[in-house]
Amino acid sequence: MQPFPLDRAFTLLESGPVTLVTTHGGGRDNVMTITWTMVLDFNAHFAITTGPWNHSWNAINETRECVVAIPCADMLDTVVGIGLCSGQDTDKFETFSLGRRKADKVKAPLLSACLANIECRVVEIIDAYGIVILEGIAAHAAPHRDGRSPLHAIGDGTFVTEGPRLDRRMMMRPKLPPSVIPRLS
Repeated sequence: MQPFPLDRAFTLLESGPVTLVTTHGGGRDNVMTITWTMVLDFNAHFAITTGPWNHSWNAINETRECVVAIPCADMLDTVVGIGLCSGQDTDKFETFSLGRRKADKVKAPLLSACLANIECRVVEIIDAYGIVILEGIAAHAAPHRDGRSPLHAIGDGTFVTEGPRLDRRMMMRPKLPPSVIPRLS
């Protein structure tokens, strides 16, 4: 072990997955790149972090809903490009040729090219940290997602993708709560 810069310590923990978060506010759709997400429990509760510097912040605060989409590795340049411009002066759907479709329960759109989309309601916003607590209310997964890997942000401008899937479901069965076991089958 050797000393590591404390101001870069987040890169040791922040390995993704990268998400694209869509909103609908002010009469139009927007999308932003979010690299900090967290699963809160087995009941489709999540957290993202953002703030007033993002154009989508107002839509999230006003509409109390969004879609969290999981892009695949071949969308890397699109994901980075979306994160480098503002929806205030850029139509990101047009600029990045993003296919979208109507969501079932929220006004924010689903992203067609992504591996999955989760329609969410905002449960709470912790302003001091820019943390948005979300409750998933509908989920959609691409049928062709097998073999396609999500992106993971390291936090320093580099990204990694997943390697081969390692299956330890049988080993973990006794340790999981009974309500979770059917999901793994």
